[in-house]
Amino acid sequence: MENKETVEQEDSVTINDTEIKQSDLTQEQKYLASQVQEARAKRIQLQRKIDRNTAVINAFENALANTTKEVADKVLEKDKPLKEK
Repeated sequence: MENKETVEQEDSVTINDTEIKQSDLTQEQKYLASQVQEARAKRIQLQRKIDRNTAVINAFENALANTTKEVADKVLEKDKPLKEK
């Protein structure tokens, strides 16, 4: 069996465009970095919910507009003079 050397890549964080290894961070910095990471993940989840909600609003607005157009068309048809019908 071949002896394969494995290289583990250490986790890092990027701060102001500078990549820093987790092992070089203090406990406080690790805590703050984890808070940033969790907040970013939450923002993504919330944005997905907003996007979904926006799509639902658009669908209902379009349906409402279509039904009011149908009613308006019926009223206009009913109000046309006999010659035009």
